[in-house]
Amino acid sequence: MRRDQRHTNAYIFGAVCPARDCGAALVLPYANTHAMNLHLKEISKNVAPGAHAVVIIDGAGWHIAHRLRVPDNLSLLRLPPYSPELNAQENIWQYLRQNYLAGLIFNTYAQIVQACCAAWKALISETGRINSIASRPWLNCTSS
Repeated sequence: MRRDQRHTNAYIFGAVCPARDCGAALVLPYANTHAMNLHLKEISKNVAPGAHAVVIIDGAGWHIAHRLRVPDNLSLLRLPPYSPELNAQENIWQYLRQNYLAGLIFNTYAQIVQACCAAWKALISETGRINSIASRPWLNCTSS
């Protein structure tokens, strides 16, 4: 595989709803509390009217910061340490890497952002893909 020793990053902040087979995401230059607050606002805008969403999070610093502002139609469910298998979103990231983002070299930051956006759009445009990746038999979620 080709290698690139430069280090410019973009972060996909994404969340999916397997029951509705949909997702919401932002591609941002930093992973911090400000970015997480923007992401929570984006998720909140995509929750079905009258519904309340539970967002599964891990212990990343920006997931649990005191300055985090959780919209009224969201609740955060923190996973125990070292349990990524409980977070279906991890399978979404693996799918995006394997199918759209692995082994690429970009010349500019704009190309990185464009590739991340294209990967997310491809994911959400394929009917049934989110449901097939992120559904869990023990997760009782319903679509409103």
